Amino acid sequence: MKKSLVAFVTILFVSMSGDLFSAGSRVKDIAYVQGVRSQQLIGYGLVVGLNGTGDTQRSTFTLQSVTSMLKRFGITVPGGDLRLRNVAAVMVTSTVAGFAKAGGFADVIASSLGDATSLQGGTLLLTPLSALDGNVYATAQGPISVGGISVRTGGSEVRRNHTAAGRVPGGALLEKSVSNGFSLDSTISLILLQADFTTANRLAAAVNTKFSGQIATALDASAITIAVPAEFQGGGKLVEFISSIESLEITPDVAAKVVVNERTGTIVIGNNVTILPVAVSHGGLNIEIQSVPVISQPGPFSQGQTVVAQLTGITAGADSSTVVPIDGAATVQDVAKALNSLKVAARDIIAIFQALKEAGALKAELIII
Repeated sequence: MKKSLVAFVTILFVSMSGDLFSAGSRVKDIAYVQGVRSQQLIGYGLVVGLNGTGDTQRSTFTLQSVTSMLKRFGITVPGGDLRLRNVAAVMVTSTVAGFAKAGGFADVIASSLGDATSLQGGTLLLTPLSALDGNVYATAQGPISVGGISVRTGGSEVRRNHTAAGRVPGGALLEKSVSNGFSLDSTISLILLQADFTTANRLAAAVNTKFSGQIATALDASAITIAVPAEFQGGGKLVEFISSIESLEITPDVAAKVVVNERTGTIVIGNNVTILPVAVSHGGLNIEIQSVPVISQPGPFSQGQTVVAQLTGITAGADSSTVVPIDGAATVQDVAKALNSLKVAARDIIAIFQALKEAGALKAELIII
């Protein structure tokens, strides 16, 4: 019997063509206005209407919550008499966009807090949602949508995806407007999502060119302060000014990186990665295990028994490999072509990248996740 191990690994080369890269990115896609922020809300609630998939008696906080809820409706039930499997305690979370006003809606996520097996078919009861300051900004309620199924019967279970958490689309009703630190004054600040000195300088230069004046200054690698021109101050003109800045297109500077995920065998190569001239030799190891049955027959009239044994042998050897020269690669397409010329599996290419980095031939940051 021969056993062999073959690994199929995916290599992902990500690059941008020259025309696409020169188009740049909008400012609103790489930066945000300081003071404009979302608000995260959280609350504790109950999901009812489950088909026997709710919390068990071990989740005592669920029983306490149901008892407290019934008291509000004038019903007193001893906690020890409750036998519930159609109710689940959940944590309800939501993220409300900046400048959201009272009367608006937001999606909420309900996640099981106890030992419920599924929230499928359940309904979230009215749940207050508060922010970090302790104030209630919204209330959530509605049927839960679970992106999966869970069916259990006779000791067997069929489950698709995760069913202990679900969403309530538009389930949060805002009771008060979300506060933010944005001020309507003569100066605004843009914050880059990824700090980079070159990108910050390019953004400031693009704003100055747009408005024909030195109104933007890059303070550091992430913050750009902009003085609002007099013609855009007051009268609702500030919104028009910010909108014109957000629509500007610049070319962000991207550091050369190679990201390797050793668990999945995925390799992502950035656009600015280059390889210096180098010679690479990579050989594989073959292991062969053979198992041959050996049958021993007893002699005539010996009253013996037939014995079957396995004779196992292991053979190991290395593939013969040659040294492959790489003249150098200036673009990600050249890198891909050079690595494909080695004719090795993706898992081996990960090892080659590590060796290239140690040899100083890889001009990029190697990140292993």
